[in-house]
Amino acid sequence: MEPAQLAQAHLVDVADLIKTKRLSPVELTDMMLARIEAVDPKLHSYATVTADRARAEARQAEAEIMSGRYRGPLHGIPIGLKDLCFTKGVRTSGGMAIHAEHVPDEDGTVPARLSTAGAVTLGKLQMTEGAYAEHHPLIDAPLNPWNPAHWAGSSSSGSGVATAAGLCFGSIGSDTGGSIRFPSLMNNVTGLKPTWGRVSRYGSFVLSDTLDHLGPMTRCAADAAVMLHAIAGEDDNDPTTLLAPVPDYLGRIEAAGIFGARGLKIGIDHRFNASGVDPKVTELTEAAAQVLASLGATLVDIDFPDSNSVLETWSEFCAYETAHVHRETYPSRKEEYGSTLAEFIEIGRNVDPLKIASIAIERDKFKGRLVRIFRQVDLLLVPGLFLAGPSLERLSLGDPKELATLLKYTAPFDVSGSPTITLPCGFSDEGVPVGFQLVGPHLSEDVLLCAGHAFQMATAWHTRHPDV
Repeated sequence: MEPAQLAQAHLVDVADLIKTKRLSPVELTDMMLARIEAVDPKLHSYATVTADRARAEARQAEAEIMSGRYRGPLHGIPIGLKDLCFTKGVRTSGGMAIHAEHVPDEDGTVPARLSTAGAVTLGKLQMTEGAYAEHHPLIDAPLNPWNPAHWAGSSSSGSGVATAAGLCFGSIGSDTGGSIRFPSLMNNVTGLKPTWGRVSRYGSFVLSDTLDHLGPMTRCAADAAVMLHAIAGEDDNDPTTLLAPVPDYLGRIEAAGIFGARGLKIGIDHRFNASGVDPKVTELTEAAAQVLASLGATLVDIDFPDSNSVLETWSEFCAYETAHVHRETYPSRKEEYGSTLAEFIEIGRNVDPLKIASIAIERDKFKGRLVRIFRQVDLLLVPGLFLAGPSLERLSLGDPKELATLLKYTAPFDVSGSPTITLPCGFSDEGVPVGFQLVGPHLSEDVLLCAGHAFQMATAWHTRHPDV
């Protein structure tokens, strides 16, 4: 297999080569580091490359595997971490100038669990300032490898770009309003936003304590299953983590195969999915639904619960929590902040606490209405974004009203804490990727992964890669 082809291979396929000793983790890591050095200067996906650490981890993995101590499908696999994941001895800035020299003295839970699984950390992936909407002015923002004039997604932009461009075999992203899903659909990768509390947030920079989710971004659903299995589960360091046992996600999707969607009831609100939406997005989303129907799913017409109240107040609630997170450095170090994050924090500092109470009440009502929808169906199918491959010129992420429009199909599921999987389903007329979402009830990641895997066995969108 040629190096460029190997770099774009699925994690599960590379894992099989490593397990059967047909591929050396050391040689693979060297190849990936060389590719990063050659390709990433024009994409800016990495904030920090940890070459020495990666080579040491690869040597350890190779020695263990050669001696028969194989840990599982992440053993010896080079991956990337979003730069909000605390990594021992490695600069972790969260995209923020105020933390430019922050070097944690311990790993956060997610990096620690990936290390336990034997993964090789290539480096820290670039992100927006504080995981909000735009990159700090001093940072070179990651560029979409399909077309640099188009959005790369936020805030896990580096994770989406690196995974798509063959600069890691999987990555970690975070999602507060859509930031696993946006960079996944914009870069043609598969993003899994788990149930809130399924993955520990201990040892990561926070945007909003009650909205933040950490999850995998990969090239296919099977790869996401491997990464989620490694990082999911209860954690005493994060008392908000769920106590439910972690299933064998990969085993379940391999057992289900092409039949992973058979018998599922998938709810679709056609009016909700098409209202104010680019016709190309509607076309590709409907086509994806028909693929799932051909695989044995039943498409059920539903009325999606009114999400306007939670959508319109997402910004104020998130800003309120963000202001709390930054209270020790803002406004005392205001001049070190980019204007977009600073303005967002100002919104939070000026929100009436009585309004926050009202927002919280409406959030709970929306959650309850959504739970009742899942009495009728197993999953929901919705677009990921109202535009097909938006250009950078088209977006105005610093405008709260524009942001609310952008978040229509994503933020409600952060509010509800619902798990979602984002899957590639086609391309815009400009050749930029388009994706859709499947959404499930809490702790239905196994069902989402099975359905996503079946969809990807029947389609080839996820196998297309940018020419970099």
